Amino acid sequence: MAHAEDVEVLHWWTSGGEAAALNVLKDDLAAQGIGWVDMPVAGGGGEAAMTTLRARVTAGDPPTAVQMLGFDIQDWAELGALANLDDVANAEGWDGVVPEALQRFSKYDGHWIAAPVNVHSTNWVWANKKVLDELGIAQPQTWDEFVAAMQKVKDSGKTALAHGGQAWQDATLFDGVVLSVGGVDFYKKALIDLDPEALGSDQMKEVFDRMTVLRGFVDDNFSGRDWNLASAMVINGDAAFQIMGDWAKGEFLKAGDVPDQDFLCFRVPGTAGMVSFNSDQFAMFKVKDPAAQDAQKAMASAIMSPKFQSAFNVVKGSVPARTDVPNDAFDACGKKGMADLAEASANGTLVGSMAHGHANRAAVKNAMYDVITAQFNGEYDSATAVEELVTAVQDAQ
Repeated sequence: MAHAEDVEVLHWWTSGGEAAALNVLKDDLAAQGIGWVDMPVAGGGGEAAMTTLRARVTAGDPPTAVQMLGFDIQDWAELGALANLDDVANAEGWDGVVPEALQRFSKYDGHWIAAPVNVHSTNWVWANKKVLDELGIAQPQTWDEFVAAMQKVKDSGKTALAHGGQAWQDATLFDGVVLSVGGVDFYKKALIDLDPEALGSDQMKEVFDRMTVLRGFVDDNFSGRDWNLASAMVINGDAAFQIMGDWAKGEFLKAGDVPDQDFLCFRVPGTAGMVSFNSDQFAMFKVKDPAAQDAQKAMASAIMSPKFQSAFNVVKGSVPARTDVPNDAFDACGKKGMADLAEASANGTLVGSMAHGHANRAAVKNAMYDVITAQFNGEYDSATAVEELVTAVQDAQ
């Protein structure tokens, strides 16, 4: 049984790098005398965790705090299930330090209902430097150079692109490919505004054509593979590249690898200056016990402290959700990520990740997932996939 001053936390951070990052928060709260009741639900995209959450809320027994992404937070807020964090937010000046693109999800009806832990971005490539050096491959700058590099790796007998065949992972590739084909304007029109013309355009056909190219560089055993096992293929030198959000960096660091020495981190070729983001946030559910409410506020405050934001994100691979955190403690990839985020935020090239629930609500996201995965697995050619995407998005709205 959880004590009133304990926090019961539902999350899906179960890989090695993620668990290490979470311990930073546990220790922070323990120092304040707040206990931690862990409720991990494995599954990289959080779908399984949301299923568990629905069951708990339906039973009238919500956890104290829940890791959530994007529109899921808004959906629970709409149901009136989330606690108001304005007291803490106002006292600590969250409005002035959290980027507006994140506040879009941390607030509902003008009130703070979640504390953002980090900003992840999804359009990253992770590469094994030794493999590239041995094959004489320079870091690819353009899409064509990237394809040529992958071909060279494939010809050498290694896997060019480490990938796990799960819908959210296929969609993560898709985020980067859409940006590489049409830039931020096309991305916004198609994936955020759901403009039928953009969804049904020749540019979208080119996106699916590129997905087919990527599929040709993936090994035969990719179906159902977890993302961190794909990262391990790159870490171990069995594969050269992985397109994955920056949570992958935590796996490289845990393996003792050093950025720019053992591995490279760079934006999906063709997407320099653009960032597709998602932000892990902790939403607090309404609880009646005043001691539990105090524990929630203490947890929210701990999450948002600059000291924690730095310590946690250094380990996690993400960058802080506050713009005022110094980058001193961050490695080369972390510094690059923080600079990219600041630049994209200033230039209006920071867009919510479709794959990770920051472009549209779950019904639309899942409809897109179905088409993307079917096409990636060869069920549709590119032209058919475009038609199916238009229909699926219309039906889901």
